[in-house]
Amino acid sequence: MGIYHRLGTIPHKRHTVFENPKGGLYQEELFGTAGFSGISSLLYHINPPTVVNELRKISSVSPKIAVEKNMKALSFKGFSIKPENDFLDSRKTLFVNNDLHIGLAAPKAFSEDYFYKNADADEMLFIHKGSGTLKTCYGSIPFKYGDYIIIPKGIIYQIVFDTEDNRLLYVESFEPIVTPKRYRNNFGQLLEHSPFCERDFRLPENLETFDEKGNFLIKIKKQGVLWEYEYANHPFDVVGWDGYHYPFAFSIHDFEPITGRIHMPPPIHQTWESAGFVVCSFVPRMYDYHPKSIPAPYHHSNIDSDELLYYVDGDFMSRNNVEKGQITLHPGGIPHGPHPGTIEKSIGKKSTEELAVMIDPFRPLSITEEAMKLQIEDYYKSWKTN
Repeated sequence: MGIYHRLGTIPHKRHTVFENPKGGLYQEELFGTAGFSGISSLLYHINPPTVVNELRKISSVSPKIAVEKNMKALSFKGFSIKPENDFLDSRKTLFVNNDLHIGLAAPKAFSEDYFYKNADADEMLFIHKGSGTLKTCYGSIPFKYGDYIIIPKGIIYQIVFDTEDNRLLYVESFEPIVTPKRYRNNFGQLLEHSPFCERDFRLPENLETFDEKGNFLIKIKKQGVLWEYEYANHPFDVVGWDGYHYPFAFSIHDFEPITGRIHMPPPIHQTWESAGFVVCSFVPRMYDYHPKSIPAPYHHSNIDSDELLYYVDGDFMSRNNVEKGQITLHPGGIPHGPHPGTIEKSIGKKSTEELAVMIDPFRPLSITEEAMKLQIEDYYKSWKTN
């Protein structure tokens, strides 16, 4: 995140004596990625964050692949995933390549018995249904319907859900998830033509410090394996921190759409990017205003990337019979476009209320066994007319 932030109490200078009024020193931790050249934060713990009582290797959580090489347009009913009691158990990875994993979750709760750390990937959680609070050693972030939550790799967290009715789309990215480079200046500030600005981001707040000892279970995902570490000190024992590396939230409802006289290409909807994919937000907006404009997207051949669309809400004008939580996957290498009749139907329309998240990976996606349980049969034939 390109915004400096600080919470709690920190010393005047880095790497200097910081005395605990109760005796001894606070324990400084540099937390960042890309060695010492990436963004980072300095955290100050009451106790060393390194004291381990026990550790156990639990199991492989690598997804099982059903279709390694796909060349067929597919669709899936995401809301068919059944709710489960625990957050981690509810996560179902559906699509994978070497850059990212994409999945859905329907957790009733996040068990208070453990904390979670993804040591493999940055996480993007999109909140389709539900609300709650993300808890970390950096502070807390309230969230609700339509929020993107970005949790950088390695951050320990818990989630407090307000109800049991929750639906999440998630992405695990093996490279950092950032805002599009073309919307930032040389200093990292978002430019005037960006569809969002810094004040739209919600940063951690209400830092709570826990000075507790015992056995604190942290489930850690690393190289597709889930480990259980029992630490001697509470992981949220931070009295203060500062830097650029922390979780944050952004609402899809705060994305300001870019429009034009004729149909604009999908990159104008881009919200996030990483080394191997982009994420776009389709939001309510005015349609094109040329007198002969066609609001529906033109047919296009996405030769270089697959296109995955997750339908959130509203009436998506280029598709027939779309439900909330439905996913379409159009593989690279073949053309796709609006369903029959939707081009003509769109002419003369002034606006749309559609809400959707699009993920375009630059390398083909493999499809997991969990995804195939949700498949809508013969979707690839849905462009045929009688």
